Amino acid sequence: MSISGMALATLIITNGRVLTMDARHPRAEAVALQGDQIMAVGDTASIAALAGPGCRMIDAGGATVLPGFVESHLHLFMAGNELAHLQLLGIEGPEALGAALTAYAAANPDVPVIRGQGCDYAIYGRSLTRHDLDAIVADRPVLLSAADHHTAWANTKALEMAGILRGRDLPTGNEIVMAEDGLAAGELREFNAFEPVLALSGEERISAGIATGEEPNPMPGYADLMRDLEPMERGLKHCAKHGFTSLVNMDGNRYTLLVLSELRRQGRLTARVRVPFHYRPHRTPADLEQASILSAEFNDDWLSSGFVKLFMDGVIDSETAVLVDDYPATPGWKGDALHSDARFKEIAIEADRRGLQIAVHAIGDGAVRRVLDGYEAARKANGKRDSRHRIEHIELISRQDVPRLAELGVVASVQPVHAPGAMDFPVFPTMDKIARDRWVDAYLCRDLAEAGAKLAFASDWPVADVNPLRGIQAAMTRPTYEGARDQRIPLLDVLAAYTTGGAYAEHTEDRKGCLRPGYLGDVVILSDDIESVPVDQIGAMQVAKTICGGRVVWEGE
Repeated sequence: MSISGMALATLIITNGRVLTMDARHPRAEAVALQGDQIMAVGDTASIAALAGPGCRMIDAGGATVLPGFVESHLHLFMAGNELAHLQLLGIEGPEALGAALTAYAAANPDVPVIRGQGCDYAIYGRSLTRHDLDAIVADRPVLLSAADHHTAWANTKALEMAGILRGRDLPTGNEIVMAEDGLAAGELREFNAFEPVLALSGEERISAGIATGEEPNPMPGYADLMRDLEPMERGLKHCAKHGFTSLVNMDGNRYTLLVLSELRRQGRLTARVRVPFHYRPHRTPADLEQASILSAEFNDDWLSSGFVKLFMDGVIDSETAVLVDDYPATPGWKGDALHSDARFKEIAIEADRRGLQIAVHAIGDGAVRRVLDGYEAARKANGKRDSRHRIEHIELISRQDVPRLAELGVVASVQPVHAPGAMDFPVFPTMDKIARDRWVDAYLCRDLAEAGAKLAFASDWPVADVNPLRGIQAAMTRPTYEGARDQRIPLLDVLAAYTTGGAYAEHTEDRKGCLRPGYLGDVVILSDDIESVPVDQIGAMQVAKTICGGRVVWEGE
């Protein structure tokens, strides 16, 4: 046991199976917190003796106790807002969609746009059209988003009101799919394509952080700010329920941080949140000065920035991910990158020069290679430093690029729950978009780790369920694709990717990610012993308590 100082404990957890994630003292029975820090870790009797007056005593009942989980990639503001939308995950066929959409529309007569989330690309055994949606709801605008949020489907009313029924010019990588009659078919690919419909919803303040990265225009007043606390807090509570004490948001602007700051001022902030400067393709490298300003303004253990987020490509399902080779069913098509090779190198060099971390959405192997080339250019221009630049997703990677992650010190921010067949996403039609001889390079995890890459796990919520226990099960039970290697990794390695790996990815491993005296008081208590529960039942476990900064922010029944 190690004790920090002579102060008495304010909260003690006893009778636990403590996995500290600290290699020096990996296991214990009890944890003592003094204020907002870990005070001591050890056996139950010794730790219980540290209780001060009024100390809260928590009996873990033999369940697993861990450092608070780190969600390394999510969209908090958007996800909290979408909890109020129609949830379509698992809905298949015209009858089921018709029943769900009709019921939701009737229960929500005043919403400006009927919004649905988690729509399968093949919900009708094919992609939806505006006519499909018109047959269900024709007199109100409807917008259904795919789980990955890179494609949406609108009815005719929505397309007319948004002014895009006859199409419009869009930036590279975005598309309004047109039908043979010269009108929009109803499928909208990527943010700029469906942004005009989103604007009808009155939720543009919330979506601005991901759609443009700019501040809402006009800038919200006090009343709007107060209203926006509700969806943000809804998202925070959902994350607290699942054991998260640190959240890395992957979109945002200063307004996002202002909403979080107001929640903090009111004592309603239940997790530590990082928010990036979102560099969309319309920006120039000179705009990175705004990222530096944002990082200086928000820079503590509760709210911080310090990094730049970019998209390099789209997703495999809509063939907007950028590949090295052609898509199997679309000869001559590899996808369009959102940044040229030269421009991304310029961005990476300037961001790196400013000491900013870079995180890039890159799903296809062509996009991953372009990002790695940019990081290599930054290192050559500015010299080697502990930048820990990140690549988000890496769903397909060329074998020759795998060792480059470790060589360049790049963090692999991957989502085990996205692997087709691992959790909620079916194997097909996604895997049909990847050539069979490349399945060996798809959705890697074990291979990346064995090549020396640092792993940080996440869900990309609301793209997938944020629940890390389901994520842990998915990482340990995911399928092995034909001709490919088993990509599952052991339990303790998975837990590390949700704790120490997440902390490492955000440069906070000196105070976060493990239970060690002097570290931040972020702890999660599970409902059972995760090491004794059958692997295929881990996802059914629950979080009993979540403690952030020494304060209990979630208690299960």
